[in-house]
Amino acid sequence: MKKEHIPNLPSPLWLLEEERLISNLETIAYIKKESGAKVLLALKGYALWKSFDIIKPYLEGCCASGLHEAKLAHDTFGKEVHTYSPAFKEEELNEIAKISHHLVFNSPAQFKQFAAQAKKINPVLSLGLRINPEYSESPKEIYNPCGLYSRLGTTIANFDESILTQCEGLHIHALCEQGSEALEKVLEHFEKKFGTYISQMKWINFGGGHHITRKGYDIGKLIGLIKAFKSKYDVEVYLEPGEAIGWETGTLIATVLDIVHNGMDIVILDTSAEAHMPDTIIMPYRAEVRNAGKAGEKAHTYRLAGNTCLAGDIMGDYSFDAPLKIGDKIIFEDQMHYTMVKATTFNGIKLPSIAIQRADGALEVVREFGYEDFKNRLS
Repeated sequence: MKKEHIPNLPSPLWLLEEERLISNLETIAYIKKESGAKVLLALKGYALWKSFDIIKPYLEGCCASGLHEAKLAHDTFGKEVHTYSPAFKEEELNEIAKISHHLVFNSPAQFKQFAAQAKKINPVLSLGLRINPEYSESPKEIYNPCGLYSRLGTTIANFDESILTQCEGLHIHALCEQGSEALEKVLEHFEKKFGTYISQMKWINFGGGHHITRKGYDIGKLIGLIKAFKSKYDVEVYLEPGEAIGWETGTLIATVLDIVHNGMDIVILDTSAEAHMPDTIIMPYRAEVRNAGKAGEKAHTYRLAGNTCLAGDIMGDYSFDAPLKIGDKIIFEDQMHYTMVKATTFNGIKLPSIAIQRADGALEVVREFGYEDFKNRLS
C-alpha cells in the first residue's frame, strides 16, 4: 500500500490487498491440481464476502458453522456449502439442510435425531460425522479440539455403527496454525482408531488449521499425504483452510489520538485490541507493527493501547526510529483472518471500515460502520 493513500482513507480500517490474496489462492490451486483434493473456505476464519468474486474461481465452496454462515455461503459464494455445528437446533435444521451439500453432525445422537429429517428436505444431501482422533499438537489448549474433555467430535469409544447406513463421510479437525508434519501424525491416529470405517466412506474432510500459505510450509508433504490417503481408501479428500486464505493479505490501520505518560509513553489509538483484534488477548499473540521493533530495540518505545475503558486493552510495547505524534498512522500487519469475524462494538467503539486495494492499485472502500450498527445489535 502506498503511504500517500493512507490519509485519504477512513480510520480505523481493515485493508485487504487483492494481489496478496490471489497469491495465496494460487498456492491452494497448485495443491488442488497436484493432490486431487477439494478445498473449501472456512468462513469462521475469513468471511470478507466482498472479496468472494476473487476467491470463487479457486475453491469448491465454503464450510459453515451454522445457519448464518451457511446462508452467507449460499447467498454470496454460490458454490458448495458444507455445514457442521457442535449441535444443530431443530428449528434451524430444515433451512440448513435445504441449502447445504454436506451436513456434518458432531455426535451419533444428533445424527440419528436429524438424519431422516435432513434427507427428506434435501434427498441429495451427503451426511457425515465429525470424529475426534484424540490426538492433536495444537500450540494452545484453548484451540485444541482434541484436548481433555473436548466436546468437539466423536471418539472411537462413542462411535455408533448404526449410522453407517446413512453416513457418507468423516470429518476431522485437529490442527491450529500447523504444518503437514502435524497432519501426518493426526492421520496416523485417525487411521489407527477409525481405519475400519474410512473405506466405507465417500469422502473424508481433513478440516482446517493447515498453515498452507505460511513461509516454510512443506507443501510437497501435504500433497503426498493427500495422494496416498486417496489412493489407499478411494475417497474424496477435502481441506477447509480459513486462516491460510487470508494469511498476510492485509492490515489494520489505526490513528494516534493521544500520547500520555505514566512511567512510559502510552499511545492511545482509534482501534482496540479487545474489540478489533481479540486474538491478541485471547491466544495471546503479539501483532507485528510495520516499521516497529520490540521495546528498546529502536530509539523511541511506546505502549500501544486501545480506545476503550478496558484497562487491559493493550496491543503491546513497540519501538520506533522517530517519535510518534498525534495523527500518525499505525499499521498492524496480517489482520484479515480471525479479526473482522470476531470483532465487536464493545464500549460503543466503531468497527473499522473495510477497503480493498485492487491488483491494479485502485483503492475501494467497501463498507463503513456507524452508530446504527452498534445500536441495532442491542435491541
